[in-house]
Formats: sequence, structure tokens, C-alpha cells
Amino acid sequence: MKPIFALARDFLHDDRGATAVEYCLIAAMISLACVTAATTIGQSVLGFFQQAAAGFNP
Repeated sequence: MKPIFALARDFLHDDRGATAVEYCLIAAMISLACVTAATTIGQSVLGFFQQAAAGFNP
């Protein structure tokens, strides 16, 4: 059985899951950018349609 320090050292030097974490962070940033862009564009489109609707009122 390995001593606790050897297990901790092995754990800290193990980088097998680092790539998966990096890909998850990249996907989260892209998702956040898409949501932000969609919200901004949605507000612009909403304003356009509200102006168009106001033009039909007498």
C-alpha cells in the first residue's frame, strides 16, 4: 500500500482529466456568448416590432 504522500503526489501529477475540463470550459464560454448575442439581438428585434406596431395605431 502506498503512503498517503505518494498517493497525493500521484494525484497532483495526473493530468488525464485536464483536457476534458478545458473542453468543458470552452463549451461554457461559447454557450455564454451565444446566449448573450441572442438576448441582445432579441431586444433589438423586439424594439423594431414595437415601433412597427405603434405605426399601425391611429
